[in-house]
Amino acid sequence: MPEDKKRMEAGLIYDPGVDEIMDEQGRLLERLYDFNMTRPSEMDRRNELLKEMFGAIGKDCYIEPPLHANWGGKNVFFGDRVYANFGLTLVDDGRIYVGDAVLFGPNVVVATANHPIEPRTREKALQYNKDVHIGNNVWIGAGTVIVPGITIGDNSVIGAGSVVTKDIPENVVAVGNPCRVLRAIGERDREYFYKDEKIDWDEVEKYLDVD
Repeated sequence: MPEDKKRMEAGLIYDPGVDEIMDEQGRLLERLYDFNMTRPSEMDRRNELLKEMFGAIGKDCYIEPPLHANWGGKNVFFGDRVYANFGLTLVDDGRIYVGDAVLFGPNVVVATANHPIEPRTREKALQYNKDVHIGNNVWIGAGTVIVPGITIGDNSVIGAGSVVTKDIPENVVAVGNPCRVLRAIGERDREYFYKDEKIDWDEVEKYLDVD
């Protein structure tokens, strides 16, 4: 039989139901369960668990339970100041790389696992994984789905409810199903924050000057 763990890590088609994989996954999911059962007042405990759970997690990250992750976050790598609202699903059979200052709205799905289209392979529940890369200062709107193998560039915004099936460049607003680039982020965004409401920069700058 093929060595499924090695095939999994190489991004090849493999059987995710073999004992070696299922046993490790089960142990990791026990720790994820502990994280999701913490009380709102137990922030220190949450932070300790995230450091144990994730492949890497930077400073000042916050994840609102419930968090769902196939491998309990083992294959997830967060930078600094990442915020995730409730219901984040990380299908982390492959690796998920997230930069600094990324915002996840509620009920976002980031998937690395996929199944071949060929019917006989799917009948056996075989799968393969492709890594996802999310750059710095990206905002992922509520209900977004990011499929395997996607890269999203720095500073971009993904509109709520989008299904991201192709790479998104940096410094754009992209929306829809399938997700498409709507426009570049530009000068109007420096002047207006919502429709025709202007940013009161005299006050907003005070927030930006604080470390």
